[in-house]
Amino acid sequence: MADLQALLFDVDGTLADTEKDGHRVAFNRAFADAGLDWDWTPELYGELLAVTGGKERIRHYLENFNRDFEAPEDLDAFVRGLHAAKTEHYTGLLAEGAIPLRPGVRRLLEEARDAGLRMAVVTTTTPANVEALLTHAIEPAAMDWFEVIAAGDIVPAKKPAPDIYQWAMQQMGLSPAECMAFEDSRNGILSSQDAGVKTIVTVNDYTRDDDFSDAAIVLDQLGEPDQPFQVLAGDAGDATHLDLDLVRRLHAD
Repeated sequence: MADLQALLFDVDGTLADTEKDGHRVAFNRAFADAGLDWDWTPELYGELLAVTGGKERIRHYLENFNRDFEAPEDLDAFVRGLHAAKTEHYTGLLAEGAIPLRPGVRRLLEEARDAGLRMAVVTTTTPANVEALLTHAIEPAAMDWFEVIAAGDIVPAKKPAPDIYQWAMQQMGLSPAECMAFEDSRNGILSSQDAGVKTIVTVNDYTRDDDFSDAAIVLDQLGEPDQPFQVLAGDAGDATHLDLDLVRRLHAD
């Protein structure tokens, strides 16, 4: 087995609980700005999360949940406009400090940096969303913590396709065997696994019941020394939180 060289992180739901109280709220504010009476409730948003990508999610909503909507002639431009407005609202929420990192995330990122491990972001969300989260939830220079930011439309096929992972590893000159991925959803682990990357999963309220049978381990959170994680599947040994030693052991198994 190759030595571990890099950690590849999903963003939404993995680094921070961004979906229910972040993206969903931002979507609804963008809809209101456009004079639309659409209301994506937490329950509906959970169903819409089956589709990755914000613009794709709007289209999925129109095709499956709001078929009576009279779409404008240029639907592509309409969807792009809604999504751009949503991104502005979302980055505003981050600037307000409304969306903190999940437990253990900053600790693990700092431990990896200190150990000289390479890191990348591998996500379907937009680069603007990534930058807003990292700079507001970590520090202004946090984008520099990551060698590669693989985000948004940089590849045509989004998760669960493996393309975004393959692109990131190609940019880094690494093989799947040299990486460990961090995901929170079924679409995410399908993407990482199809790219051949072992994956650690931290679930959230929307993904707790997803199928993660191929994960190296499934946790409720990364945990802290004084805030133990709960192991939902897999073997953490005597560990009570995910540190670099446990990451290396899971990678080597």
